[in-house]
Amino acid sequence: MPDPIIPSRHYQELASLFPEAMAALENLGSTLRSSGPLDEKTAQLIQLAGAAAAQSEGSVHSHTRRALEAGATREELYHALLLLVSTIGFPQVAAAFSWSKDVLDKQDEI
Repeated sequence: MPDPIIPSRHYQELASLFPEAMAALENLGSTLRSSGPLDEKTAQLIQLAGAAAAQSEGSVHSHTRRALEAGATREELYHALLLLVSTIGFPQVAAAFSWSKDVLDKQDEI
């Protein structure tokens, strides 16, 4: 099992400035994921795709880690991103592959 996720310094700063708001945000995410029939792995792959579409490098990193923790394979991560080419375009997908690979490469070093 991977090491526990340590929030980024930016996230930690936001949490110290706005503890109630950040707790509510974390609770919202958990509530939304548990409100339907999708399993955690599928939910994280969907959120990874959304992060890629939004071109959010930090979110791609986060949801890559979370999808791995939920049991997704490298191939499933790459396929989830590849499926976006016809929707968001190749350059955006290529960037998301790179960001996802940042996490995967660190995982390989462990």
